[in-house]
Amino acid sequence: MKRISIYLYSCLFLGLIVTSCKKTLVEAPKSTLTPAFFTTTQGFMSGLTAAYAGFRTIWGPDTYFEMTVPGTDEFIAGNDGNNGLVKYNSNFNTADGIVAGIWKNCYTYINTCNGLIDNAPAGLDDATKASLIGEAKFLRANYYFILVQFWGDVTLNKSFQATPTTSATRAPMADVYTFIIQDLKDAIAALPVGPLTNGVQPGRATKAAAEHMLAKVYLTRAGSSAKQADDYKNAYTNAIDLITNVAPGAGIKLQQDFGKVFAEGNESNSEILWTVQHTTTLAYNGSPTQNNSGPDNLLCHLFAPKYEVQPGMQRSTLYGRPYIRAVPTHWLTDTVFKERVNDQRYNKTFQTMWLCNNAASIPNWPNPLPAGAPAGAQPGAPKFTVGDTAIWMPGYDMTSSQIAGYRYQVIPPGKYSIALSPAMIKYFDTKRPDQNSPSSRPIIIYRLAETYLIAAEALYMDGRAADAVPYINAVRERAAYPSGNAAAMDITADKITLDFILDERSRELCGELVRWLDLARTGKLLERVKLHNTDGKSNIKPFHVLRPIPQTQIDATITGTPYPQNPGW
Repeated sequence: MKRISIYLYSCLFLGLIVTSCKKTLVEAPKSTLTPAFFTTTQGFMSGLTAAYAGFRTIWGPDTYFEMTVPGTDEFIAGNDGNNGLVKYNSNFNTADGIVAGIWKNCYTYINTCNGLIDNAPAGLDDATKASLIGEAKFLRANYYFILVQFWGDVTLNKSFQATPTTSATRAPMADVYTFIIQDLKDAIAALPVGPLTNGVQPGRATKAAAEHMLAKVYLTRAGSSAKQADDYKNAYTNAIDLITNVAPGAGIKLQQDFGKVFAEGNESNSEILWTVQHTTTLAYNGSPTQNNSGPDNLLCHLFAPKYEVQPGMQRSTLYGRPYIRAVPTHWLTDTVFKERVNDQRYNKTFQTMWLCNNAASIPNWPNPLPAGAPAGAQPGAPKFTVGDTAIWMPGYDMTSSQIAGYRYQVIPPGKYSIALSPAMIKYFDTKRPDQNSPSSRPIIIYRLAETYLIAAEALYMDGRAADAVPYINAVRERAAYPSGNAAAMDITADKITLDFILDERSRELCGELVRWLDLARTGKLLERVKLHNTDGKSNIKPFHVLRPIPQTQIDATITGTPYPQNPGW
């Protein structure tokens, strides 16, 4: 297998596509691609693989992560987190490289999708061609959905550009949404039913994934200035169709155990609708030394706290490389996840215990022993041994005398810090070749539990709270497995509010790269950041509900009308 290096122009940017282990292509790099490249079956399939691989530059590095996870009610910047974008301070401006990188990557791969859709090979049978074009339209819709959520009005390139241009305009957000919706409708009509359908490779687009996304697009548009009167109706209609009609016949269903959804090696389970694939072959997965903004999957590191400098601990493959980009807010750990008897998602979402793995740094008992020292403690003797608990975060407050009764380090909520607090574990990867390596796990993008929550939110917002109840309760009852009382998790219609739904999305989808977008689309970003985010509460302003147009885009528009910036930036 060879690395495919293809230079593509998109909008004003020159993008480098590096992909694929599915097809072999010996190709001298070209300054541009011509439509003829896509008209061959080999060229088309290579381009499609490139369009899929583009999402490795979105979901996986710490760029899109920084734009969606910290800076919300759920997470603040960790010890090594971003000092501008996620804190909404003066360091976050139109020159921000993270924002510019996502913008450029989306347009690069949109152009690839345009080339595929405009120039499909004539030699393919009609059904195969329609399905492959459906995949490209699904991917293009995803790229545009990212753009319109972050930036509002954006450039709408509908056709392949083989040469660069120095002019660009912003299309109204309404036009972009209309384009996305049509792409998804076309995809739904052409794609195989679901990811478990025979012959569907992991990570390929399916009708189930497209229908889920279409429901989410309608729900998102309903909260925007481009809203249409029937958006909530269309959102719940598509979500419910997926749940009740498409899913049963395609083997799609909720996992019995919430903890199994993100279990390592189980990323193709019955609940998963779409994933972004990664690979252990570094030639295709990224650089030999991981790249924070390249195609590496770094999510295993971004939530890891600085456990390695604590007594009895050292860095390990099991516990990850502590990038410490984000740590949970007290609101998330202490309020959203307060109920932990019947709702068992907290302990399946966060790591709160670390076992000793470094004999050289095990602490000894002092002389004299502290008041409250446990029975058997001896002055000068090791407090614990390798394999014993070294750090425990009980999740509730304890007095100093209570803490003194433990051999190991006990960290109650009042002692959490930006360096050491509970670690979100959904992306942990213990199979990496060494402690510093990125992950090769697929990244789960869409899953059925969110479809239920989309249906519930759309029904509630459409004035049908009673009809929303069973969809919320299905997710909440599952959260009780195995030892909670599922019936105690049920709610009634009078309990449902938009805030309750957002809280439920936190309990279910915490850390899944959706939170900033959830708060922005529901109009709750400013309110919740001011209430729960210690980094941003004094800095966030109304204009932060949109990201700044990258200065590189504005500066490169030198022909025609200047490219407009978003208000306030």
